[in-house]
Amino acid sequence: MIDAIKRTQLQRKGLSCGKKRREQNQSAFMSTLRYSPFVRYLIYAAFLGGFLVLVLGRTKEVSVFFGEPAKIVIVSLLLIVIAVIQQQVAHREHFRKNSLQCLIFGLVFLQVSLMRVLDWVVEVNGLEESFNLLLMPFALAPMTLTILLGRNQGLFAVMIGSLLGCLLVPEAKLFVFLISSLLVGLLGVYITQNARKRGRVVQAGFYSGAATVLLIILLGVLAPYKLNGLTSAQWQLVGVQVLCGIVTGIFSGMLVGGCLPFLESAFGVTTDIGWVELSDLNHPMLRRMSLEAPGTYQHSLMVAHLAEAAAEAIGANATMCRVCSYFHDLGKLNKPSYFIENASPDQNPHDDLTPTMSALVIMAHVKDGVDMAIKNGLNCEIHDVIQQHHGTSLVYFFYRKALDARDQIKQSVEEGKANQDDVPEVAEKNFRYPGPKPQFRESAIISLADSVESASRSLQKPTPQKVEQLVEEIVRSRINDGQLDECDLTLRELDVIKTSLVTTLRSIMHSRIVYPKEESAGNAKEKGKAEIIRKGDKRTKTQKLEGESSAAKPDSETAAEEAADSSKKSKNNKAGAIGTAA
Repeated sequence: MIDAIKRTQLQRKGLSCGKKRREQNQSAFMSTLRYSPFVRYLIYAAFLGGFLVLVLGRTKEVSVFFGEPAKIVIVSLLLIVIAVIQQQVAHREHFRKNSLQCLIFGLVFLQVSLMRVLDWVVEVNGLEESFNLLLMPFALAPMTLTILLGRNQGLFAVMIGSLLGCLLVPEAKLFVFLISSLLVGLLGVYITQNARKRGRVVQAGFYSGAATVLLIILLGVLAPYKLNGLTSAQWQLVGVQVLCGIVTGIFSGMLVGGCLPFLESAFGVTTDIGWVELSDLNHPMLRRMSLEAPGTYQHSLMVAHLAEAAAEAIGANATMCRVCSYFHDLGKLNKPSYFIENASPDQNPHDDLTPTMSALVIMAHVKDGVDMAIKNGLNCEIHDVIQQHHGTSLVYFFYRKALDARDQIKQSVEEGKANQDDVPEVAEKNFRYPGPKPQFRESAIISLADSVESASRSLQKPTPQKVEQLVEEIVRSRINDGQLDECDLTLRELDVIKTSLVTTLRSIMHSRIVYPKEESAGNAKEKGKAEIIRKGDKRTKTQKLEGESSAAKPDSETAAEEAADSSKKSKNNKAGAIGTAA
């Protein structure tokens, strides 16, 4: 309210347009809902109350602690307390967010409720007891939480869902239920932990249904009679039971795949499947970037390549790094020519600006990027990466330029050519990005990859040693500047990231051998003719020189040479005659 009044006053004075930059919803009420412990305990109380209604509502089947409500309440309370403690200790990043706690316990409650409803359907229709287990969606919550929040939360759903489900099934089927729920749930977690396509989810559902049928058969519940003595009606019943188990698994997979987009949107979670869909380079903003800012587009692709490899090396979300790298410089679309990768070699727009104004233009691409990301409905993680990828780092080039300009004016003041009032004030804080610093591993990786890729463009004749030295200097400067203080990267992970960046950058900037120029047939023929002519000219020149030398000798020398040749011939003939006589 106060901010709105201030904007109105500035607008009346002509100092504001009255509009507010788009930003994520950070109202006090929403912040309370997201992080208040009181709201979190209300979620746990609602889960406990709903579960007690399901358990105490059983009146026909004899289950564990049947007819003893006090024991049911105590055991249920203990199980939920254990689950909350486990969330607080092992999943602190998820425990702080009430929305994620609501998602986790809500999905577990949905699975348990479906078990109770399907059990009621079997009771009403008088079906075989084996249908109770065959129709239970053991892998529903584990598969969903594995895709949304990771493998650890999927395992949590397997354990807590199995333990709470034991209070709903008949005591005679308790062992079979517990074994089936644990094994089928673990299978669903294993198959979906790296799922990047929705077809993989349906496939996991099919495997979980088949595993349920197999376990029921092995544990002797599906057919308590000998298979070789079955009648046609009994074989038909076995076929229906097997089909029900498999269809239940497939339906669970289809339900998970169909609900994922709604769950992602409602709880602000992006799955690997969602990231893969966002990685399409035909996104309107990426297509616009490729046309209006081609240098920034190519830079973003290289950053994505570097960040993805580094994230895979330390076990971070590589797909998220790749997608967020595509959009991290989205704000440069407002003024693409002011950035060096898109600037024309003939004209530099910064020549007409002061260093302070140039720094403001450069730093504005962060806020402009967040504004465009919100306008186009991109994920909150992309907003965070756009804000954090520069942290609070210094725009050093223009800061140095401002210091040099100030020194020149000071020198002019000393020479009496300027006044002391003309000396500008250069504050370092005016040349730093607004931040915040990287808050999570993926954001820090993209920040390092962005700096490394930009700096590598200035290398002259890059060698492996130069590349390694460049990466080492950039990472060390980021650490010394405190840009990595607020993310959870360890020194060991930083060392792995540096190694990955060096390896990837070497492969990108590799050198090639110089190939000889390929000659066409016509060029080779002409070259052969030229060689023949050259040799002929050389031979003619030699003959001509010999003729000139012989012609240059006097007659006396020529006569002497002829006499010597004739005497030599006579000696050879005489020697040949003596040899013949002998």
